[in-house]
Amino acid sequence: MESTDDFGLLDRIADREARVGVLGLGYVGLPLVVHFAEAGFRCLGLDVKPEIVDGVMGGRSHIDDVSSERVAALVSDGSLEATTDFDRLGEVDVVVICVPTPLSKVGDPDVSFIVSAAEQVKERLRPGQLVILESTTYPGTTRELLQNTLEETGLTVGQDFFLAFSPERVDPGNQDFTIKNTPKIVGGLTARCHELAVSLYRRVVDEVIEVSCPEAAELAKLLENTFRAVNIGLVNEMAVIADRLGIDIWEVVDAASTKPYGFMRFTPGPGLGGHCIPVDPQYLAWKMRSLRYRTRFIELAAEVNAEMPRYVAAKTTEALNVAGKAVNGSHVLLLGVSYKANVDDTRESPALDIHTLLREMGAIVSYHDPHVASVRIDGEAFESVPLVSDTLAEADVVVVTTDHEDVDYDLVLERAAIVVDPRNALRGRIGRAVIYPVAGPARSASIPPVEAGSPV
Repeated sequence: MESTDDFGLLDRIADREARVGVLGLGYVGLPLVVHFAEAGFRCLGLDVKPEIVDGVMGGRSHIDDVSSERVAALVSDGSLEATTDFDRLGEVDVVVICVPTPLSKVGDPDVSFIVSAAEQVKERLRPGQLVILESTTYPGTTRELLQNTLEETGLTVGQDFFLAFSPERVDPGNQDFTIKNTPKIVGGLTARCHELAVSLYRRVVDEVIEVSCPEAAELAKLLENTFRAVNIGLVNEMAVIADRLGIDIWEVVDAASTKPYGFMRFTPGPGLGGHCIPVDPQYLAWKMRSLRYRTRFIELAAEVNAEMPRYVAAKTTEALNVAGKAVNGSHVLLLGVSYKANVDDTRESPALDIHTLLREMGAIVSYHDPHVASVRIDGEAFESVPLVSDTLAEADVVVVTTDHEDVDYDLVLERAAIVVDPRNALRGRIGRAVIYPVAGPARSASIPPVEAGSPV
């Protein structure tokens, strides 16, 4: 039977006297712990990497979305502290777990980081603590993995400690939607668990969305990203169709987007990247395979999206062939290796796959990325080259793999001979280069493209 005693935690949360610990200081954890600290909570960040902890304690941020000035101010006034000492988990009233949940080499969920975090918390768990999982995972993880592990202490969820799931909704590089103004989904294992978690997040976000259980919150996060993956898969396949028909896919997308109802704009590209969209649907597919159900939409979308880097590599080879050059021995310059514009995150970036595919064909591949100074691809280190006239002139073909805003595309069009543009970054620009879009006929950059709705 659930206890009505919350050890005074609800009052301490309301008064912002509860101490919040965030386990994992990556793309999710660091912005979260900084947000809690700025909202008036005393916070402790924990991470296994000494360089991350030393950076935070030195007032330095390793995440683009969090400025070093914000971190330094919080460390200076004592609101934020970071440590690698997990014994200090016993000091906090709330533990928020924000660890990675990647896929294994065979494409199954890798929850080893959650398992490790649960073990760390279990060894220090004390009565009255609230534990919240934010890492994206398959439905049932909070109850089956965390609850079972933590109750090995002899403590009972809902009576001695409290447990909930609240999925992260961080969109790196998005300045319009932050932790504060993005609605927060919360599902607790018991009524008291739920009440405490909801109360905590209401202190730091504008809107809390309450669901009946952790499984509903877990599935909601997977639905969000599966929706995106499936629709991106659809428009990527439509790009291939348009290419076979000799039609400009971007003109088609622009035209379809004028419909005021029943259509949501998605755009094609070189493939999926980042931690969430390529990964999260596979968590759901894996879970359903264990229940003997095949998620056909998810599997098909994953197949289409996974083929896009190969499709872009093929378009690059085609562009070289038209110019009378073989891909073997050609110099290829990739513009961008991060998975999306204006961020430094290279996780699951399709640009890395394109880099590998072109090198396997014998191309000499380099990259320029204003946000990523260096990157390891297939175990080998590469550094960003400067985007200058000589670099562009030496390239036999330039491929816009990431549409960063702070790239001089006018210089690219003036100095490059051929540009393959799966991101449509050059739309509306003119220059001397020949542009190959992801779908549709090539055009000279000296001839402006027809805009959707223009008379012809």
